[in-house]
Amino acid sequence: MSVACIFCRIGAGALPGNIIHRDERVIAFLDRSPLFLGHTLVVPRVHVDTLDDLSPDIIGPLFEVARRMSIAVQRALNADGSFVAVNTRVSQTVPHVHVHVVPRTEGDGFFSPRPLWKRRAYADEADAEGYAARIRTAYGAASR
Repeated sequence: MSVACIFCRIGAGALPGNIIHRDERVIAFLDRSPLFLGHTLVVPRVHVDTLDDLSPDIIGPLFEVARRMSIAVQRALNADGSFVAVNTRVSQTVPHVHVHVVPRTEGDGFFSPRPLWKRRAYADEADAEGYAARIRTAYGAASR
């Protein structure tokens, strides 16, 4: 854990984070500046700067959670699909590897000819927790 890393602090429980999933290796929580509401980050609990630096033993657990999170986000939010991505250095605002799981709907403009990846905001903390709770419930069902 890196004390300076916000994702490590969320993983350690030192900061709130609208947690959706937590196990000994991986944590998932809502992005605080989502591309679309319900945008979730899947993060290894061990501090690793980039995907390039990720050890082989965590790749499977990390991407299994990302896969299940994709299903959960779609189910919980009635999304048509999801966008799953990892930035490596460029556009990686937090230097801790993380997988973005973004809910998508047909015609949402996400990949328009001039994409505008405008960040959104939750109305308040209760709104964010409502999204997290819906996704958390669907995440549990995604393993079945």
